[in-house]
Parts: sequence; structure tokens; C-alpha cells
Amino acid sequence: MKKGWLALLAIVSAIGLSACGSGAAGRANITIGSKNFTENIILAHMMADIIEAKTGLKVERKVNLGGSNVAWKALQNNDIQLYPDYTGTIVANYYAEKTGTSRETLDKARELLKKDKMTFTEPFGFNNTYTLAVSQETANKYNLKTFSDLAKVSKELILGCEFEFKDRPDGYPGLQKAYDMSFKDVVGMDHGIMYRSLADKKVDVIDAFSTDGQIKVHQLVILQDDKSFFPPYDAGALVRDDVLEKYPEIKSALNELAGKISESDMQALNAKVDSEGLKAQTVAHDFLVEKGLIAK
Repeated sequence: MKKGWLALLAIVSAIGLSACGSGAAGRANITIGSKNFTENIILAHMMADIIEAKTGLKVERKVNLGGSNVAWKALQNNDIQLYPDYTGTIVANYYAEKTGTSRETLDKARELLKKDKMTFTEPFGFNNTYTLAVSQETANKYNLKTFSDLAKVSKELILGCEFEFKDRPDGYPGLQKAYDMSFKDVVGMDHGIMYRSLADKKVDVIDAFSTDGQIKVHQLVILQDDKSFFPPYDAGALVRDDVLEKYPEIKSALNELAGKISESDMQALNAKVDSEGLKAQTVAHDFLVEKGLIAK
């Protein structure tokens, strides 16, 4: 009787160890996160899909976590093991260092990440830099073409921007110093609300990403950053080193996305979600299939 119980216990223990080690019984091997805007959510789903397709690992998806600092903290705490990020954000926001050219900023991001035992994969192919946008009506009224033009009349206007943009060194505080730009009021809001607020004339200027699909939808005027204040924001995957050591095949899978997504691609993908109402996960999957990166 005793031998029978011991044998049963050994079987149960073996099953438990097997499940913990291999992601069996539906358990995820890794968890991917994202920030709280459409593009980052789409990219997270792309990363999850290609990892599952190329490695056989199971990926749990925790998208829409919050702003950059929320996602970065979750990665540091190992609550997630990877998420999409941008070189300029890593260098300027996380480490408060100066950026340079696209190549210089990528190299610097990788060097800085070593101290936190993180890796930034090969860039996906587009630079989603910050910019400032106004309606055609506002551009005509104030003859706006550049950030310097905007700075001259900024005291008459209201800026609508993401909450984190208000405080980031590569956001409004930096713009104030670089361009002597000071708005009548600055209103923080979620990314998706900014375009509606601009259309409803509740704000006059918004911070935008160059790949936002809403730019075309609302026929906005993108102002020229004539002092090149905003750094390059080349998109890629930010991954914990201990995860890559355990599952080296993840890096190879993610690098299949290298150079595969153009700015116009990303703008179109964002528009499918924000304007056409398609699901981010569906849009991400269909794009990978279209590019021949995964099977249907």
C-alpha cells in the first residue's frame, strides 16, 4: 500500500515538473507586454505571433499596460519579459542621456541596456518620431510650417498631449528649452483622445507620432522640427537577457521582423485599428501572413 502511494506521488511530481519546465498544460513560457497606444499593441501581437510560429513557445499577452515607464518597470520586475520599444525613448527617457543619429542612438541604447541586462533586437524598419500637428485651419491662420513658427504664437494656443509627454525630458519640458515654447495651457490626455480633441477645437496643437493613422484621416499639418529636437525613435523589441539565455531562439524569431515594417506600413496598420475598428491582434496577424513571415 505504501509503495503504491509513493509511486503515485512520484508520477504526480514528475508531471508537475514537466509542466513547469516546458509550458505544458497551456502554461505560457514568456509574457509579452505593451504600452497603451495602438501601434505598440499591434507590434506586441506581431512579436507574440512570430515567436509562437517560429519557436513553438507559448506567449501570454499583457497589452495596454500603460505609458513607457510602466512597461519599463514591468520588464525590470520580470512581470513581463519583453515588449516593443523605441531607441530614443530608451536613451532619452529611461537613462536621460543624449541621443544622436539613428545609428548612434541604437548603439547607445544597446550599451546602456547592458547594465540592466536587457537586449534591443534589430530595428523593425521604421522611425516613429514625435512631432507636433495642427489643423489646416490653424496652420493657415498663423502661417505655421515649423516648430519655430509655432513657438512665436504658442502663448495663444493650447497643447493637447499624452500625460507622459508633459513630463518627459524628450517631451514638452525639452521643447520649452529648445524652442522657447510656452503654451497658454497644456492638457494631458490619452493618445486616442487627442485627435478628437483637436477636431472639436478643444486644443489647438497635439503631439503626434509620425506613424499615426489619424494624421491622414484628419488631414493634419505636421510641423517641421527645424532644430531637430526630437531624437530618432527606431522601433524594435526590448527583451530581458535571462530570457534570451533560456530561449535563444526568441532572438532569431524577432529578428525576422528586422526592416520589414516601413513608416507607411505602420501608419496604415494603425489606421485599420483606429479608423476602421479592426482588432489589433487581427491586423498584426494578417500583416505577418501578407509578408510571408508566418502561415495562415
